[in-house]
Amino acid sequence: MELRQLHYFVTLAEELHFGRAAAREHIVQSALSQRLQRLERELGVTLVERTTHHVRLSAAGAAFLIDARQILAHVERATVAAQRAARSTPSLRVGVVDASYDSMSLILHEVQQQYPDLEIHQVEVGVPEQFQRLVDGRLDVGIGRASLAPPAVASQLLRLDPLGVLVAEGHPFAARSDIPVAALATEPMLLSQETRAPEFNQFVIELCRSVGFIPTLYNGTVDSILASADLVAQQRCVLCAPSSCVPTPTGIVWRPLVAPQSRYPWSVLWRAGDSSEHVSALVRSARTISEQLGWLQPSVAG
Repeated sequence: MELRQLHYFVTLAEELHFGRAAAREHIVQSALSQRLQRLERELGVTLVERTTHHVRLSAAGAAFLIDARQILAHVERATVAAQRAARSTPSLRVGVVDASYDSMSLILHEVQQQYPDLEIHQVEVGVPEQFQRLVDGRLDVGIGRASLAPPAVASQLLRLDPLGVLVAEGHPFAARSDIPVAALATEPMLLSQETRAPEFNQFVIELCRSVGFIPTLYNGTVDSILASADLVAQQRCVLCAPSSCVPTPTGIVWRPLVAPQSRYPWSVLWRAGDSSEHVSALVRSARTISEQLGWLQPSVAG
């Protein structure tokens, strides 16, 4: 059995479509089918049930998929570990939701002062993918809401971040010092892409529901806070955002939400059981900065 066979099988299991799976693997569909048939012969079981219109995993295939993913993840981690050990310069791979958020940048500055020779590689990636990359070894540390973290990801609450709303300077909300959550009921609201930040979207929607309404969603998506700012400046929508990620472009303002006040929970994330020196240093630095800046202290009403 070859690792490539496992990789092809996992891709097919994710797509449940031979054409799409073959395109992802950059091979022709017939070659993918032949590899799968060879794997099934070697195992002596049917992994995939095929009809004219449908592809689905058999019971054996569903069971095999769990271990196949784990095997590939172990190989990936071993490869990364070997490559990192071969390099003379230590490195740390860090996932951030958006470069405009300031929490992780403050933490990384502290870590860099402790380890001037440490190479820090930041990757902009949503929290669900941070979880996956932490588990399979492609990231060392992440930051985000930890409520949906799998058991293989450890977390430590870092910051309770006041939630507010971004509006254009000409919007009526801009003249107010704070905005009741209920006032958002009449505004088209821009949410993050569901695949990128479902945990934040859920937080905002639950906040709106707590005061008796479901938000009217703006029909469109963007992939960053800065990209959202242009839509807000045009008064096409409003955008809920924690205080730590307020963008700098002119033409928009941030106002805190009240009635009720809400604080978004940020946690530092890392692979459970990873006690490596630089990961431990980052977690300690996160704790220290949180205490110094009072990120977990009770909020004060405006």
